[in-house]
Amino acid sequence: MARNPFDQFSKQFFEEFLTPLGQVRINYEIPGEAKFVDIWFIPSPSKTTVPEDLGLLSRIAQTPCLLEPYRKQPTNREIRSCLYKLYHLEAETQREAKREEEKISDQQLPQLWIITTSCSERLLEDLNVTQDETWGEGIYFLGKILLTRIIVIDRLNRTPDTLWLRILGKGLTQKQAVEEVIALPAQDSKRNQILRLLYSWKISIEVGTQIDLEDTEVIMNLSQAYLEWEEQTQLRGIEQGIEQGIERGIEQGIERGIERGIEQGIEQERRQLLENLLTARFGEVDSQLAAMIPAIISLNNQEYAALLLQLPSLSREDLLARFNQ
Repeated sequence: MARNPFDQFSKQFFEEFLTPLGQVRINYEIPGEAKFVDIWFIPSPSKTTVPEDLGLLSRIAQTPCLLEPYRKQPTNREIRSCLYKLYHLEAETQREAKREEEKISDQQLPQLWIITTSCSERLLEDLNVTQDETWGEGIYFLGKILLTRIIVIDRLNRTPDTLWLRILGKGLTQKQAVEEVIALPAQDSKRNQILRLLYSWKISIEVGTQIDLEDTEVIMNLSQAYLEWEEQTQLRGIEQGIEQGIERGIEQGIERGIERGIEQGIEQERRQLLENLLTARFGEVDSQLAAMIPAIISLNNQEYAALLLQLPSLSREDLLARFNQ
């Protein structure tokens, strides 16, 4: 099942940043229903405290939740579909608790977070939402018993607490968030994580069959992140190479170590990008696709670039036939 670049990026984003806090299930199928939840998160019971460095995202991750990100304002039907999935998961949670002879409170039930880049006043009025000042601007509640909240990214306050959600925004909102990520200390592990994901998102758009005006804007917003990740990867390769050369204790070893380190950095970068693109194209990277990755990343620059451009039109059989020989 192919996915659009934003859909792929948002799922990778939440999976990578929430996995340390609990269990993340992507495209979770509701038992007995032909419905899939984008991201289904269950906090780890062993987590007594939630790290604050993810800001608002850390606060959301304190309870089981469904995360449904939208690149455009969701339609009325899409919102009802989200609610439908929430209540089916609630029923499943209740049945499981009954089997285990446990009681669960409303606080333990799954909560729905609809995350949209923008939202009209008309839609908010139709949903009859309210706000809670303890959560800040841009976060709306659909009535306490509905267990549903809407995050409107372009209405969020521009603070460090909202950074990890504003990165999913559009236009100026996203551009500012990317600039804030780049301004983080180089040793910040989250900076490295998000730059890698943004790098893959940009490439996924560029190798697509069609690029519209909105895609062009995203590419421009992500260009600086792309350069930062590329430079960071090369520097990391050089540092590894110097370490290898020093261990050998000879000048020739240092020179060769730097070269090998750069090669390793490029190889790692290619592998990550290729895995993301194959997942976007075919839904997953199974054992057969994984087996041909080493052959693809060993291609020279021209052949590798040509393959990435051809990938959206290549079938699984074409790839396997070419690289299994």
